[in-house]
Amino acid sequence: MSRLTTPTLRGLAIEALREPDLDEKRRLTRLAGERWAARTLGLSAPSDPPLPARPGRPVEPPLVSPRHVPRRSAHTVEGRIAMIHALAHIELNAIDLALDIVARFCGQPVPRSFFDGWMMVATDEARHFGLLEDRLHRLGSRYGAMPAHDGLWQAVEVTAHDLAARLAVVPLILEARGLDVTPSLLAKLHEVGDPETAAILEVIYNDEKRHVAVGAKWFRFLCARQRIDPARRFQELVRECFRGEVKAPFNDRARAEAGLTPTFYRSLSSLSQ
Repeated sequence: MSRLTTPTLRGLAIEALREPDLDEKRRLTRLAGERWAARTLGLSAPSDPPLPARPGRPVEPPLVSPRHVPRRSAHTVEGRIAMIHALAHIELNAIDLALDIVARFCGQPVPRSFFDGWMMVATDEARHFGLLEDRLHRLGSRYGAMPAHDGLWQAVEVTAHDLAARLAVVPLILEARGLDVTPSLLAKLHEVGDPETAAILEVIYNDEKRHVAVGAKWFRFLCARQRIDPARRFQELVRECFRGEVKAPFNDRARAEAGLTPTFYRSLSSLSQ
């Protein structure tokens, strides 16, 4: 059960966000999602705990520069373990990114269905992390056994001021990138005879389409309310808030299925510059 005496969605999201035990973080995330879906929670209350500056994490893995993260390859067991570990780290960050958007922006004038979508995303990411963690165990490893980097959480810090910026950077840049790279990774896993890991990535890939769609839906909603062009506003926010590159090639079909058409991102590609 939650430690909050009168839990709200925001309170439970913050409790899960700051929880360092990863099994408990996943449990609290599922609890928040289930109770919100059942409409047994209010949205927020003055007694909610404060939003943490950083999410709760176990002692391991150590966070290092991306240059010092172990090399990943589908062609050896060690390389696949490194790859799965990196993916698990991404999914763990994705849990906290979804919880943060719920907790940080609960005062925004948006419909309750906004929070339906993001709690669906949070519970999906918790399930993804569990699948990858289990796969690491079956391969004789564990999450935390090798270093990871902290680049994803930086997206929270640079978009904390603006919901539209958060939507532009997290689902429409970072998650959309997963749609671009996963098909080739799936092909490599089948090529080297690892259908178990490939099956997990298939689940994640199909769910990520829904997550990008949630981001695209609400980004368009905010732009329509302000009567501004969503593609142009997206490009402005990415140039302002995103520190990385928008890299081709793009999975245009999967992106379009999620509501992210080439007019949004083509002009931002490093190839077009």
